[in-house]
Amino acid sequence: MEKKRRDFIKTGSLLGLGALLKPSKLFASSENIAQENVSPVVDKNRPVFNMCGYSAPKIDNVRIGFVGVGTRGQAAVYRMSQIENVTITALCDLQQDKIDFALNRISNSGQKPKIYTGKEDWKAVCERDDIDLIYICTHWALHTPVAVYAMQQGKHVCVEVPAATTIDECWQLVETSEATKRHCMMVENCCYDFFELLTLNMARQGFFGEIIHCEGAYIHELTENFTRKNFKWDMWRLKENYERKGNLYPTHGLGPICQVMNINRGDQLDYMVSMSSADFVLGQRVEELAKEDDLYKPFVGKDYRGNMNTSIIKTHKGKTIMLQHDVSSLRPYSRIHLISGTKGIAQKYPLPGRISTHHRNWFTEEQMKEVEEKYQPAIVKKIGELAKKVGGHGGMDFLMDWRTIDCLRNGLPLDQDVYDAALWSCIFPLSETSVNNRSQAIDIPDFTRGAWKKNTPVDISLSTGGNTGVRDIRKPQKEDFEL
Repeated sequence: MEKKRRDFIKTGSLLGLGALLKPSKLFASSENIAQENVSPVVDKNRPVFNMCGYSAPKIDNVRIGFVGVGTRGQAAVYRMSQIENVTITALCDLQQDKIDFALNRISNSGQKPKIYTGKEDWKAVCERDDIDLIYICTHWALHTPVAVYAMQQGKHVCVEVPAATTIDECWQLVETSEATKRHCMMVENCCYDFFELLTLNMARQGFFGEIIHCEGAYIHELTENFTRKNFKWDMWRLKENYERKGNLYPTHGLGPICQVMNINRGDQLDYMVSMSSADFVLGQRVEELAKEDDLYKPFVGKDYRGNMNTSIIKTHKGKTIMLQHDVSSLRPYSRIHLISGTKGIAQKYPLPGRISTHHRNWFTEEQMKEVEEKYQPAIVKKIGELAKKVGGHGGMDFLMDWRTIDCLRNGLPLDQDVYDAALWSCIFPLSETSVNNRSQAIDIPDFTRGAWKKNTPVDISLSTGGNTGVRDIRKPQKEDFEL
């Protein structure tokens, strides 16, 4: 019998399948919302409409509605206020203090958004006819429900990482984007970091030869962040770390190397295995906090995800990827970003970026300078210094937002499409299933339904577009640098 689209697990055990298909159980209201907005299943061998390379009609002035203005949302509101031909139409959040902080950050910009603070007000924002783009920075459980509803209302979508947390949610995003012909871009900012953009351009120019193997990671000690009182709404990030297993945050490491390897555009992820250590940190930390504060007592005794998760992926063309995720071990920050090819190699984190074309020595400082000058991407030449002034993880966040607005204004394909959002995000639930089944191999869905064989690689050359202006940039303040 022919396999159905979602029958992708190559294992005799289906014990982990429920974890892949069910919506997040963290928030009952979010689960209901997700079920209400499920788009019809499109069980075909090819996309209804291929969104890869799709050019939507030009939007001269991009009107934005923000849903969620916590730490990430506030920063995004500020960054967008610095770009010309952008109107911030609406801000939506349950917490008035978050709204007030966001408004304060753009008080001198001339922007006067309408404010929404009701539980279901995000729907009203999506329904407005004077908004072109919905920018989503909520907790994870609302990412897909809001994105799906926004596209159904005719809006393009930018959604924070991960775009989805279950395989069903990944397919909802894909099917809705195809049906509505609306962009759904997961705002994976690490694709716009300066070294990642440099190595992408070098790969495009053939510097590395044939790419053989890549590595990525999100290794970031965040124990104090997760357990800080009232830092995250309803302590949602801590809850994610005992409700779910595996690699909960794969896209920072995976996104840039997928672009380098032309995944979804010439090659495709095939299958993966995943393994996690036990937890030796988070549970113990919560027990200590509970002795001093009753707030933490409900979190005591939970089965927290392991400290280090390692996943190995193989592509259809026989190339390999190693991904790691660890947010609670005492290790220096690292996204790894390693590219290994037949002619050259590049590596960054935890040390600064290094490049070599020889098996013995890395390039000297002088050689690195020559390479950086020769292969510096056009977007960095044009807006890189301004991006550093605006801030946001050293400027990469602003590069991402400016590039997105410039593409929308010029009717260009976005650098990340809905297939990237779904594929990069799906490693979260797939790694969970592999971990729960003794690290058995798990098939990775092809969200392009075969279109990857003809899709063309991402082009960030600025051969067209690049005409979006930037407002007067003030010196960045302390609050412009987010975790």
